[in-house]
Amino acid sequence: MSTGREIRLIEEDDGWWSAIDEETGVASQGETREEALENLDEALSATAEAREADTPSTEPDAPWFEG
Repeated sequence: MSTGREIRLIEEDDGWWSAIDEETGVASQGETREEALENLDEALSATAEAREADTPSTEPDAPWFEG
């Protein structure tokens, strides 16, 4: 079953894999291709939930963000 999504898999120099969803720009990584894709599925799900919640982001609580 195809979702019509374009996923880019990249083997990094350190042997880990990066998986990037081209449509959303969401990315993840893993020690194997399969793990990178599983982690990407989780990241996409979390991203979709956050977008559906549509709550404002919190203000940073770190001194280096103060102007």
